[in-house]
Amino acid sequence: MSAGAAAPSIGRLSKAEKAQGWRTPGQDHGWLNPLYERFLLHLLVKKELRVRYRGSVLGMAWSYVKPAVQFLVFFLALGVFLQLNKGMPAYAVYLFSGIVVANLFGEVFGNCTRSITGNQALVSKIYLPSELFPWSSMIVALIHFLPQVLVLTIGALLYGWIPSPTAAIAFFLGMVILLLLSMGLGMIGAALNAAYRDIENFVDLITMVAMWITPIMYKITMVKDALQDSIWWWLYSLNPLAIVVELFHVAFWRYGPEVVEAVEVDKDLSLVPPLGPLSNGPFGYWWVGLLTSAIVFAIGTLVFERTKRRFAQEL
Repeated sequence: MSAGAAAPSIGRLSKAEKAQGWRTPGQDHGWLNPLYERFLLHLLVKKELRVRYRGSVLGMAWSYVKPAVQFLVFFLALGVFLQLNKGMPAYAVYLFSGIVVANLFGEVFGNCTRSITGNQALVSKIYLPSELFPWSSMIVALIHFLPQVLVLTIGALLYGWIPSPTAAIAFFLGMVILLLLSMGLGMIGAALNAAYRDIENFVDLITMVAMWITPIMYKITMVKDALQDSIWWWLYSLNPLAIVVELFHVAFWRYGPEVVEAVEVDKDLSLVPPLGPLSNGPFGYWWVGLLTSAIVFAIGTLVFERTKRRFAQEL
């Protein structure tokens, strides 16, 4: 090397390498890491899917079997034995459109909470952006969610449902609110679970409670009749998860022919719940759910970013 030539600096990339898209390893882009490290994110998603179905006979078919069995149990217990099926048109679609919401919420929330402790070897031994683990768990949950939505769509079509712009908007709003809420809670859970393992048990309890306090298996009008116009009714109806369930009802159930006919016949809406959680248009108070979920997501991101540097030591 000539005396005038500059020695290459260790750890820095040359202009030619940067032009080819290379980046210095170990850079931290914070909550934008999943965008910058898409290849690593893809590898983690593949790893999670392979580990989950290793040695499994049915494999991805479990994405159909588990919600199908869950639906049948609830439909028989509530729809047939308690005869809720007779008190609501297209009750099967109403029920399953809420079940898919609860399943996605529970899987994203639970998997994200366990994402750091479940990848202890990777977190403690090599450098990987910690944000990739909860985000890969969320993507895996969405992969499992797609077959359920497909089954729900087919079932709604069998009941005469026709896709519409209103249904598409309601579905999109519901998905945005649901993912922001579940990811925000999941990142908070992941940060706490790295230090306190019993957080996983709290997450299971929250998921179970959320299943029963949202209008999935019963009409929201039943809750209003019980709570009247008290503050508890307002808190219940402005719960983001309840808003998501009602948005999914608008998307897949509300405008089905059986439901529309029931609304025309039953003017007091005793059979069919009102539009939206508080009867404020087809989407209800969706902005309350979106705002609340966005705040939860921001808090979860902040908590995760503040604690991620201690994950290796805590594990």
